[in-house]
Amino acid sequence: MSRAASSAPGFARPIAITLGDAAGIGPEIIAKAFRDAPELLAGCFVVGDVALLRRAAGWVQAGGVSLPVAQITEPRQALQAPPRCVPVLQPGPPVALPEPGRISAAAGRLAGDCVVWAARAALRGEVSALVTAPLHKEALAAAGEPYARYPGHTELLQALAAEHAGVPVSAMPVRMMLANDELRTVLVSIHVSLHEAIALVTESNVLQSLRIAHQSVGAALHRAPRIAVAGLNPHAGEGGLFGREEIEAIAPAIARARAEGIDAQGPFAPDTVFMRARGGAEFDLVLAMYHDQGLIPVKYLGVERGVNVTLGLPLVRTSPDHGTAFDLAGTGRADAGSLLAALRMARQLVE
Repeated sequence: MSRAASSAPGFARPIAITLGDAAGIGPEIIAKAFRDAPELLAGCFVVGDVALLRRAAGWVQAGGVSLPVAQITEPRQALQAPPRCVPVLQPGPPVALPEPGRISAAAGRLAGDCVVWAARAALRGEVSALVTAPLHKEALAAAGEPYARYPGHTELLQALAAEHAGVPVSAMPVRMMLANDELRTVLVSIHVSLHEAIALVTESNVLQSLRIAHQSVGAALHRAPRIAVAGLNPHAGEGGLFGREEIEAIAPAIARARAEGIDAQGPFAPDTVFMRARGGAEFDLVLAMYHDQGLIPVKYLGVERGVNVTLGLPLVRTSPDHGTAFDLAGTGRADAGSLLAALRMARQLVE
């Protein structure tokens, strides 16, 4: 075993990085990560296609830095890889190299296959964490069954975890958290229309979200987190003048959570609550009622710094907070900062 791999903390088991959409920036930001942060990438491997990673390595090699790509057949072989060597485990037969920047059903299927292989390995205990490069939702849908039924990573991972546990998906509730070094936000609903998101603001869904956030973020902080709860409506409903969801759903959920020992406060006006949680000033995280309410504040602070964490799964999963960036694919100009942040977060969660 190499010195870099053997001395990396938390790597009794390797970390799996999934390829993402092969026509997007996933392969090249993965290659850049191995190039720029060899100590952080010690003990990591890619679930993907060898030829695709070799093409991406060719796009980003610079300054005489060599990025050899080595095929492995089982995760533990990644622990023996030397620095800046990219170990790749191929979950199926080689694929035709897709044209960068174009939606492809084949690329969508490969992305899905990589996630399924890596998630099942994590659920079996063969890898310590899963870091997912961005996939393209249209490409995933174009791949057909079974992937067309999943809006994204979160829902696919939830279904795989439920299958592994032998329970219905409803018994494996998950939530999405986006975090950087200044702000954490957890969402009550994820990839649904705004109309459906409003309908999902119920007492039971808000309470379940508070329980998941309390348990998952508390485990990472090693203490009970201080949770601020955003309202749904302007001014948190202004006492019912602008909507009654705060009165009828959100406030009762907070009261029940507090009775269980969860440090939850609110509901607060959603246009100011995030400032109160920035830098952990008054709160450790904000529970937001829907996707854009929670993600815009975090992404505004810098997409390259954000990390997507799936809470509630029986495995550690992190991801960059950006998409496939088809306009940059194949240029070698994509920024690997968010992927590196996701890898750092994964290491913190498994150590």
